[in-house]
Amino acid sequence: MSYHQLEQRLSAIINSGQAVTLSQSKIGIEKESLRAAETGGISQTIHPQSLGSPLTNPYITTDFSEAMMELITPPCDSIEQALDFLNDLQVFVYSHLREEILWATSMPCVVESGDSIPVARYGKSNAGIMKTVYRRGLGNRYGRTMQVIAGVHFNYSFSDSFWAIYQHIEKDKQQRQSFISNRYMCLIRNMLRYGWLIPYLFGASPAVCKSFLHGKPSMLSSFNENTVYEPYATSLRMGDIGYTNNKESMAGIKANYDSLDAYIESLRCAIKTPFDEYEKIGVKVDGEYRQLNANILQIENEYYSTVRPKQVLRDNEKPTNALEQRGIEYIEIRSIDVNAFDPLGINEEQLRFLEIFVLFCLLQESPVLSPDEVNEIDMNFVQVAHMGREPGIRLSCDDESIELKPWASELLAAMQGVAQLLDGAHDSMAYSQSLASQLDCVLDPARTTSARMLNEMRNSSEGFFHFARRMSLEHHSYFNTLTLTKDRQHLFEQAANDSIAQQLRIEAEDNIGFDEYLRHYFAQ
Repeated sequence: MSYHQLEQRLSAIINSGQAVTLSQSKIGIEKESLRAAETGGISQTIHPQSLGSPLTNPYITTDFSEAMMELITPPCDSIEQALDFLNDLQVFVYSHLREEILWATSMPCVVESGDSIPVARYGKSNAGIMKTVYRRGLGNRYGRTMQVIAGVHFNYSFSDSFWAIYQHIEKDKQQRQSFISNRYMCLIRNMLRYGWLIPYLFGASPAVCKSFLHGKPSMLSSFNENTVYEPYATSLRMGDIGYTNNKESMAGIKANYDSLDAYIESLRCAIKTPFDEYEKIGVKVDGEYRQLNANILQIENEYYSTVRPKQVLRDNEKPTNALEQRGIEYIEIRSIDVNAFDPLGINEEQLRFLEIFVLFCLLQESPVLSPDEVNEIDMNFVQVAHMGREPGIRLSCDDESIELKPWASELLAAMQGVAQLLDGAHDSMAYSQSLASQLDCVLDPARTTSARMLNEMRNSSEGFFHFARRMSLEHHSYFNTLTLTKDRQHLFEQAANDSIAQQLRIEAEDNIGFDEYLRHYFAQ
């Protein structure tokens, strides 16, 4: 594999004397956590009103389920700032939870049945009803249990000053936003190519509670009487038992990453194309919506990808319209499991590597993806998710079989210059240190999070549920020892109060029925 262009670009950035612009990137974290009873079952209570409205609170919302909390940092100036904000959010949330814990793993706690999972509700406004109907549709299409798998999302954007330097280096004459969007799409293609590294290094779901399967047959092995697993798995969340777009693949729809325009068009096509299997569910039956439509995708967010191009939405704007009109603002990496060994669910060392990986993917040559390469990407991801730590495991690269360990070692070696560049920009050795830690995990798979998790379960004679519950209770105790500054306490309380008032305003301003609202939305 050639890294010539990567090395040229690294040298050009260093020679520009402007590497410090890389320290001006914006970083955000979104962390999903199930609210659970201390005994371990999914909470049946509504989202705590004291945390504000999940429809409009910018920091604390819900995902698929009323019990699936999502904590969102704003775009921050540094990794440390983002982690501090996430920490404070969890301190604030815990101060408002009664006899409940936040589940510490990606795979859920005891799931009695799909019907026992309460779908999130957002009030009586049209916008709120649409969010609930969309989730109801996901449940009807894929099953509710799939939707309560939690993850951590890493949001990243380069600064305007960096883009100016980079465009000058590349001698590119197109309009600035077109250049930015084009290069973000190059970055995304490389994140897909090499993205199997993330579940290998950070996968933290090698086992799952048997209740997750609801008695259905599975290829997974038995760990003990209440746990199934795969001996060399890294991230079952990202494997065949997790939430994937198998049905979209059956229908012949795949997102096209050749360009931003191609990406937008491929998603719009899926949103407009009916699918027989979903038509059988029905859309509006006996006066109640079962899904937003019977097409391959209800809306853009239904297309599951490990990385997404993003633009900040205005009001009730469709994501594809926002991307078309204003280009890509940032990327969202979605393949990170919740790290049970850290109370925050993710740590500084992981985030440093993700930043290295993002910059590597931007600077490395990135041709368009052929259909064969798309298939390779999918196969590699599933292989690593289910068997990533297996000795001698082989992946596929350019139609050739290649061992994971030498390929991963080669990629990390190619990232050394990127890590050094980021070290210089931040006046720190933290990036090179993070990269060295990841290389240790490649050379010794026992160091990976997934291996540590299984090892601890064995040493403690615990199944997945008992391990996850113990870690959840430890994190619960940790956060309950912490306090917030007055400023941060006020910020979160104000956001909660403002969000409730904002939801009431939205509900009061609705002047059309939901059927008409939906027609207007899709006619944008």
